[in-house]
Amino acid sequence: MQTYAPTNESQAADFIRAATSLRIEGNGTKVALGRPVSGQILSTQALTGITLYEPSEMVISAKAGTPLAEIEATITAKGQMLPFEPMDYRGVLGTSGEPTIGGVAACNLSGPRRISAGAARDSILGLRLINGHGDMIRAGGRVMKNVTGLDLVKVNCGAYGTLALITEVTLKLLPKSEKSVTFVVKGLEDEAAIAALSLALGSPFEISGAAHLPFGLGRNISRTLLRLENFSASIDYRIGELRKIFAGQPETNVLEGEASAKLWRGIRDVEFVNAPQIGLLWRISTAPSAAPKLMAALKPLGGLHYYDWGGGLIWLNLPLTEDAGAGAVRAALKPLGGHATLVRAPDEVRARVEVFQPLDPAVMNLNRGLKASFDPAGKFNSGRMYKGL
Repeated sequence: MQTYAPTNESQAADFIRAATSLRIEGNGTKVALGRPVSGQILSTQALTGITLYEPSEMVISAKAGTPLAEIEATITAKGQMLPFEPMDYRGVLGTSGEPTIGGVAACNLSGPRRISAGAARDSILGLRLINGHGDMIRAGGRVMKNVTGLDLVKVNCGAYGTLALITEVTLKLLPKSEKSVTFVVKGLEDEAAIAALSLALGSPFEISGAAHLPFGLGRNISRTLLRLENFSASIDYRIGELRKIFAGQPETNVLEGEASAKLWRGIRDVEFVNAPQIGLLWRISTAPSAAPKLMAALKPLGGLHYYDWGGGLIWLNLPLTEDAGAGAVRAALKPLGGHATLVRAPDEVRARVEVFQPLDPAVMNLNRGLKASFDPAGKFNSGRMYKGL
């Protein structure tokens, strides 16, 4: 199907007004997320360029199709970074091209640093949008502020392009850390590992990453991982304090430099449970204390898993089945609380199975109201998150 890629907002608005059904894309790196969508392809790939960068204020604005790599190169040169560490879905979904900042906002992407810095929506100060009427809307601004009424920025971050076309994103930045290291505790079973992560996260030692890789994920021993970032002197002190906390553990060590950075890239991008790529991939959020119980209940399904966000996020790769394991996953999750998203499955499975966590009727009605307000004709990514929306 032919792709329309407007070069400015006016062209995009005109196209939206004339369209009946649209599939919103950037460079297509996350097109396989959610339920399959049909319609004319409207791409932001030609809406590119950094429109504002003020390093002293740590604020940057860029058009939606701007490659994420371009933004990161620009801010890295000034010693700054995106706080939320957005993951790269290309390895998981088998796609190519360059991820865009619009896609990051639309999918509310974040990585291991979410436990300390929040998700993408927490760093997005403003958006420029075009709704289903073709109206251009500016939401938010260049500074954080209290919001009365509907927060259009947060509503559209994580809406997967079902409400409006994002044309520009404004973000707050953070200074890049002088040093980053990983404190590793080896040999813990899942329950003990989650307790260790919770202990560290409850300490005053500013943990910016907390993950657990069970036995067999890259090593013949489990690894419980704590990332520390900031100035060298601060890190040296905090490592010393962590050694005291975990003095009773049989084996600990510290990774620095590229060895540490590579490990967290792998955790961010789900490399440790990405093989085989034909397998189903679930992203599950629950209370850290409940996570080991959930994985024990799902053990009969087979597959591989690991924990991020101190145990609050689980990545689970399962063998391919007709219902994608949805019945078992959601039945096991129900008494514990949380939600599960089917990130990777064949098109026919994603069309048949609830990809996102089913909503109760009251919340579904709220979503219908939002959709009707932004996109009354149902033009944008219809059915991508929930059938009929």
